[in-house]
Amino acid sequence: MNDLAYITLQQALKKYDLVTTGGHAKIVIQNGEVKVDGVVETRRGRKLYGGEKIAYNEKVAIVEHVN
Repeated sequence: MNDLAYITLQQALKKYDLVTTGGHAKIVIQNGEVKVDGVVETRRGRKLYGGEKIAYNEKVAIVEHVN
């Protein structure tokens, strides 16, 4: 069992103001418009543990403080 704190990609898009709603996050992720560390990611539930770079719509955020 993995006890490390994480945030999902969908939650991170909202937390870092890359999208305005969870529904919007779902759509852009499923459409392949989001990159994590330079690679297109289509899994909304992708676990991010900190240090990853999220890019969407010419905006970039670095994941930190996931607990």
